[in-house]
Amino acid sequence: MDNTIDETKKWKVLSSEYLFRRPWLTARKDVVQLPDGRVNPEYYILEYPDWVNVIALTDDGRMILERQYRPGLAKTCYEIPCGVIEEGETPLEAAKRELLEETGYAGGDWQEWMTLSPNPSTSTNLTHSFLVKGVKKVSGQHLDATEDIEVSLHPQEYVLELLQNNQILQALMAAPLWMYFYRNLTISSSSRRAGRDGSSAR
Repeated sequence: MDNTIDETKKWKVLSSEYLFRRPWLTARKDVVQLPDGRVNPEYYILEYPDWVNVIALTDDGRMILERQYRPGLAKTCYEIPCGVIEEGETPLEAAKRELLEETGYAGGDWQEWMTLSPNPSTSTNLTHSFLVKGVKKVSGQHLDATEDIEVSLHPQEYVLELLQNNQILQALMAAPLWMYFYRNLTISSSSRRAGRDGSSAR
């Protein structure tokens, strides 16, 4: 498929002013001009580092999930392992580090799964999702001072049920999980149809 993401109708930034600069949040105010000449004197952009998240499967096919409190929603939610790409890291290096630090699991066969924008309207960063199969427990958790993460293993059917019942609220995690189940259900359905077609032909 051709790439449909381009810079058609790109806005011109006439000026920028940083309002707030901290390691986890940088906010700026732009004065922008639209292609037809209109000027918006206040457009706010949030600058973040890129993020990663990981769909991790053990040798027996169970998925690794985490539960932790999220103060934005004031809710404790199921999530998949995730984190920030540190300076000098590739997305894959960051994904492997975050999985090990948060869960103690490592190894397996890795593949890049999908890349998403948290909010292309106001955020500058991307989230890189990875799928890894066959991870093994190699250590305990190595959490940051402010992290409190509960790790658990679940059958894939249970994770699909969570999605279907709106129990995974983080959109950047729900999207790659939905893609995983869509692809696997599609492959399984195709295999079953092929088996039925083959058996009926004999």
